[in-house]
Formats: sequence, structure tokens, C-alpha cells
Amino acid sequence: MHNLKNNIAAVLNLSIGIDTHELASMIEYPPDSKLGDLSLPCFKLSRRLKAAPPSIAASLAAGFECEGIDHVETAGGYLNFYIDKNYLAGNVLDKIIKQGESYGSSDMGKGKTVVLDYSSPNVAKPFHIGHLGTTVIGHSLRMLHEFAGFKCVSINHLGDWGTQFGKLIVAYRKWGSAQDIETGGIDALVALYVRFHEESQKNKSLEDEARTEFTKLEHGDQSNTALWKWFIEISITEYQKTYKQLGIEFDSYKGESFYTDKMPEQIEILREKGLLKTDNGASLVNLEQFNMAPCLILKSDGSTLYPTRDIAAAVYRKRTYNFDKAIYVTSAGQSLHFAQWFKVVELMGYQWADQLVHIPYGTVSIDGSKLATRTGNVILLRDLFAMAIDKVSEIMEEKNAELQNREEVAEAVGVGAIVFHYLYNSRIKDINFVLDDALNFDGNTGPYAQYTYARACSILQKGGEYGDGAKITADEETALLKILSLFPERVESAISEYEPYIITRYIIDVCTAFNRFYHDCPILSAKDGDIRSFRIKLTAAVKHVLGNAFNLICMRKTDRI
Repeated sequence: MHNLKNNIAAVLNLSIGIDTHELASMIEYPPDSKLGDLSLPCFKLSRRLKAAPPSIAASLAAGFECEGIDHVETAGGYLNFYIDKNYLAGNVLDKIIKQGESYGSSDMGKGKTVVLDYSSPNVAKPFHIGHLGTTVIGHSLRMLHEFAGFKCVSINHLGDWGTQFGKLIVAYRKWGSAQDIETGGIDALVALYVRFHEESQKNKSLEDEARTEFTKLEHGDQSNTALWKWFIEISITEYQKTYKQLGIEFDSYKGESFYTDKMPEQIEILREKGLLKTDNGASLVNLEQFNMAPCLILKSDGSTLYPTRDIAAAVYRKRTYNFDKAIYVTSAGQSLHFAQWFKVVELMGYQWADQLVHIPYGTVSIDGSKLATRTGNVILLRDLFAMAIDKVSEIMEEKNAELQNREEVAEAVGVGAIVFHYLYNSRIKDINFVLDDALNFDGNTGPYAQYTYARACSILQKGGEYGDGAKITADEETALLKILSLFPERVESAISEYEPYIITRYIIDVCTAFNRFYHDCPILSAKDGDIRSFRIKLTAAVKHVLGNAFNLICMRKTDRI
């Protein structure tokens, strides 16, 4: 629709002399198709043209002609445009077929770099449901930006530093073994960590031992460093299993520890600029004038905190990647933290402070205790995925027992169902996760979307070749083409609003329109050869658009279900 809006704006520009881009941005989508496919609210022009909106609408409608527009009508102060069906068939459809996997993409980000910080679990602890948001929102934002031509750098800022590693080292030496860790992986590390806390309740000296071991680690003790690196390696190996299921790869796994030697420079800059204040031995930046609590930089014992590391990391990333935008995807509970250190970066004089963007998201909870694991109240993501995959496999056993690669398809649908369910609403909303709802094949769900994609693939496999002819004969075809034409705009909106759910909701719109078309318009059984060819071509366009949209929300495509 972008091209059509620009065409309309160019014609209107000749009448009223207002900038074409500005006019195009004013054009809206009416809430009811009876009021047109596009609409210009002339209220926005009233003051500038010094005329009443109905008068402006009537004046612009007189003699209006534009490629792609069948006719115009006025309704009060609105000028409503009705799209030419032949334009949809000959322009939009051909464009989708020609561009295929690139349809919806753009070069708006050409020459620009975006750094994205997301997922970032704490080492030696397994993925749980709380990590799902940062992981899938973050990766979706990466895919969206790449689709728009940005160079993207994805960073997994691992929580790989802190006194917990002193505890783990003590626990390993007292109760662990290399064989146990190699066999049990991250679960064995968790078990050691839990045992440390149990034992430390009875023996308080263990906490002192842990602090001692972490201090040794900070000073480069070879034995402790070797254990620490081993724990990280085991953890990443476990995380990558989940990332593989989601189709996610990272460009960098540089965690908190990487910035240890990069913090002193930033602390010195804070001192030189007179920003550091002392309060009970601690060093902080006073942000009272910005209606924020102080940003703590150093504890009273001189040790650093999260803001210190984040500032050092941001400076390193700017120097290394020269980003045009740095995106941080974390829970809404960390909003103050990011606001504080973003402000500190600005006060330090870094001109790129306004390129730092925090993307918050709401909390997630799960109904029922049946999903609880041996780790207590924490729901492990691998367990949730496994349950979803098993349930999908059972459904497929009933519906299509002969399906080839059933395990692979069950994983794609099961994992996709969870991702889709999570991304279906605005990221800032809290989510109450109900697995049965997510796995429903009939609702606005991932399985429904993947089943629709598989249906399109099946039609194309049976239908064979299609021609270049364009012959719209049904309202359902027109409605479907209009939905397909909106994809580039939906991508642009999802990027500008940092909202993957715009794509998820759009997918449902496409599926709904396609299934209505499928049920009401014979495709393979159409008697007229031109109509049959056109409908197969339209189905191919649906496959392209759904496939492209799936890629943007971490959901795999399934040719068969």
C-alpha cells in the first residue's frame, strides 16, 4: 500500500501543494471497508487550507484520477479511496511473486548498524520461562531490523561474574567431581549450587570461603579460572540446545566478566567530570534533578555494580561496532536501572547516549502446578518445550499418523506454539501462559498459522504451474490481496514500535483471509483455467508472505502437518 499512498499523495500535491511525503503519512485505513480502502481525513488540512473539511474533501474528489484507484467518495470531512481490483491483481500480486522471500523487506537501514543485547542468562543456571521474553523478543527485533537492511550484531551478555562463582567453586571441590559434571551438565552445577546454600545455613564459614575463592578468581588464580571457564562452557552448551530449537544464533557471548578491565577508565571519567559523589563510602551519581534515584557506581568496598559494567559495555560496543542504535531487551522491572545509566552516559558527554534504547516487557506466569520441575517453582524452558512437543506429537498421531519426519514437525509446531503464544500480545503486557490454549489448532495460535502455511504448500504441490494472467472474480480474492499488500507497512510499524506482536497479529489476519478464500473459492477444482491459475498464484503469494512473516518471529515453516 506504500506505493498507492504515494501515488495518491502525488496527485493531491498537484492540487494543494502540500509535501507528498506529509500527505502520504496522513492517509489512513478506514475501520470499515464500506468506507473505502484508504481515507484522507481532511480535518488535518482545514487550518492550512482555510476551508471546512467537507469542502476540502469535495474539492479534492472532483476529477480525481490516480493509478490504482477505481473511484473516490466523500463522507463528511473524509475523502475515501477505493482500490482498483486490477491494480491489486496486476501490481501487488506480481510484486509478491517476483520478490518472493524479499517481499516486505526494505533498505531503510542501509549503512546503519544495530547492536542488540538480549537473552543473557546467568551462567550455571538453566533457562527458565522468565528468559523466554528477552530471547524471542530480542531475536525477533534482530530479524526485523535485518529484513529492513540494518547490519545487526546480536550479543548474549552472559551473567558470568560474581560471588556465586566462588560458591560454585567451593561446592565443586567439596562435593562434586568431573565425572558428575560431565554427565549431569548444567543440572549438576545447579545441584551443587543448591547444596552450597543448604550447607551454608548450617556452616556460616562457607560464605567466607566462597568470597575468598571469588577474590582469587578476580586476581587470576589459574585453578579457579580453569573451573570458571569450564562452568561457562558447560552452560553455553546447554543454552545452545534451546537456541537451536528456536533457530537463534548469537554473534557474541561476551558476558559481564569481559568488561572487568574496561570499567576503571569509565570510573576515572566520572571522577574527572565531578559526577561521582560519596555517600557512606559508596560512590554514586546524583540524578535528583532528573527525578531519579542515585545511580550507584561503586560499593563502599570499591567493588563495581551492574551500572558500572553496563556503561563500560556500551562504550566498548560503540567503539567496536560504531552502532547507530543499541537495543537492550529486558524485563520492565529493570526500566529504572536503564534510565539511570543511560542518563549517566549522557552526563559523561558521550554524544551517542540517545542511541541507547531499552525495550521492556511484562512478566510471564503459568497456570497449574503440573509444569513444575524438580528445580522447584521455576519452569524450565526445555521442559515446557518438551511438553509442547509431546502434546503436538499426540495430536499428529491422531490426525496424520503417516506423516514423514513427524518428530521434526512436532518440534517445529510445539516450539512455534509457545513462541507465537508469547508474542501474540504487546510485549509490555503480563502474560498468563496456558499451554492448552497455545497448542489449539483452531484459535489464533501458532499451530493454526503453521497449519495454514502447510495447507498453502499442499495446494501448490498439487496445483503445479500457474500463469501470469490476472482475473479477480470473487470478493474473497480482493480481500486477501489487500491484506497481503499491507505486509511491508506492518514490518515498518513493528520496527518503529519495537513490537513483534504486530507481525504475529498480521499473520492471523493473513490466515483468516486465506482460509475464508480457500473455503469459499474453489482453487484446484475451479473449472475456468484462468481462474484456477490465478487462485494458485494467489496461494503462492500467501505462502511467501506467511513464510517471510514466520522468519521474523522465530517460527519455523512446516510444509506438512
